[in-house]
Amino acid sequence: MIAADYTILKPSYKLATNRTSEKLRTSDPINFHSTLNNYMPTPLLHLPKLAKWLGVQSIFVKDESFRFGLKSFKGLGTSYALHKIITENPNIHTYCTATDGNHGRALAWSARLAEKIAVIIVPKHTTSARIEAIKSEGAKVEIFDGNYDDACLYADKLSSQDGWQLVQDVAWEGYEEIPAQIMCGYLSIFKELENSLHPNAKAGIDLVFLQAGVGSFASAAAWYYLNRYGIKKPKIVIVEPLEADGILESFKQKKLSCPKGKQQTIMAGLNCGLPSTIAWPILQSGINACIRIEDDYTKQAMRILADSMPDDPTIIAGESGAAGIAAFLAILREKKFKSLLNHLDINESTRILFFNTEGDTDPESFHQIITSLE
Repeated sequence: MIAADYTILKPSYKLATNRTSEKLRTSDPINFHSTLNNYMPTPLLHLPKLAKWLGVQSIFVKDESFRFGLKSFKGLGTSYALHKIITENPNIHTYCTATDGNHGRALAWSARLAEKIAVIIVPKHTTSARIEAIKSEGAKVEIFDGNYDDACLYADKLSSQDGWQLVQDVAWEGYEEIPAQIMCGYLSIFKELENSLHPNAKAGIDLVFLQAGVGSFASAAAWYYLNRYGIKKPKIVIVEPLEADGILESFKQKKLSCPKGKQQTIMAGLNCGLPSTIAWPILQSGINACIRIEDDYTKQAMRILADSMPDDPTIIAGESGAAGIAAFLAILREKKFKSLLNHLDINESTRILFFNTEGDTDPESFHQIITSLE
């Protein structure tokens, strides 16, 4: 039986010199995103009452549920990647990807803005709400009888045989250019904080929680903090679902590895298999810990954020969006995580940043969870 677990890591603080790192270093995604009609920085929320209740100095949440009206951050990556692709080859008309929901909707939205066609492949367990959200952006959706990894292979096969462009957010050997551009697009999230929590000399937070599926978002964050602060960067914790812990398993095996679980979790956006090849070396360089948690903690976190404490803002966090807070709750409440608590030096002076990477992207599921007494 798989149980909640973690690993403590010693980052090297060294960024590899490779094509991905060079793209990240030379990219200027926020300059591109600011040209989009509906672009605006997402809010940074301060939760002082929750921080006091949990015994730390400050809790901040960067709320990506407002991004482009998509209820997730994924539009930053897909729009920037399509911008780069179309600049080089404007004659490509159809774009394809596999998704558990948010990435596919974001690609469909980006394709619609660019007056292109999107074909989205979803694994068989994708909820109808997520499928309908993708269709609402004008995309064609095909349900694939398999898991996320298998759906990625199928999308790649379709794209090759039909002359489409694959826009996948996970990289593998021979397919790394576009996933790298997607990672570049995510940098806008962190650059938006440079007038608040990310000043030049030293970050205004001590600890950052990053949820991870294939690792593209988490590695973009790790690269940003390493590049900006080096050894002065805040400590970084990666959070994964119990049954989809490819990054934790990779750290344990010291090589890229698939999860040993059944990949069954309510955190659909994190329900992935083998981590991205270009994310892995960055994560090795900059991560201080990796933890896998049960779905129940995510449900608790969703309720805490939705039913906010007096004077704290209310936050609508979906299952994947609440994962960071969920992991923090687990660390505070379970004896098995005591050594991790000590390793991260969490105390009454700790300032923590979380990212609500999605809102109620499945409204029915969200309502059931926050109204349940389980």
